[in-house]
Amino acid sequence: MVSLLSGLSVAEGLTLCHRVVDGLCGREPPHRGDYSASWSSDEWRELLDSLAALFRRAVGADSSNEEVVAGLSHAGSSHAQSVLTVLTARRQEIRDALLGRSNFISSALLQDFDWQLKLAVSSDKSSSLHTPLLSLSLDVRDNTALQPVTMEMNREELNTLVSSLEAANKVVMQLK
Repeated sequence: MVSLLSGLSVAEGLTLCHRVVDGLCGREPPHRGDYSASWSSDEWRELLDSLAALFRRAVGADSSNEEVVAGLSHAGSSHAQSVLTVLTARRQEIRDALLGRSNFISSALLQDFDWQLKLAVSSDKSSSLHTPLLSLSLDVRDNTALQPVTMEMNREELNTLVSSLEAANKVVMQLK
């Protein structure tokens, strides 16, 4: 609900946008007390969330200025320009903060991998199975220790893993 920015002057809107980016980057975020006369508590939370999401989405998807302005059509041209000004000036800073957050999730790196394809022909529950299984061995380096990880997957589990890895790669490529 970026349209709530219309409750502020253009200069105050610009300052608020900079403070929202400060919060995204791990510094002091804006405080409701500074703007309490403008919005209710729910409106304040909604405005902060929508501005933060807008900045994250615009940087993560590497949106052009025209795409950002099109998404801000309901905010009024002067406030849309303020948001665009902040985004343009601090795009790299936002990108670095987003990458830092995703790197903070795990410092583990894939060092090496090996795979084998097996065919399970029977089990104790079924005399004829004929199910392909993939055995995947990963060597993961976490700080200085190398940890082996081994898993066995059927075709459905492998497809799920591949889809998840492709989606993660897509997100990482968008942030670069």
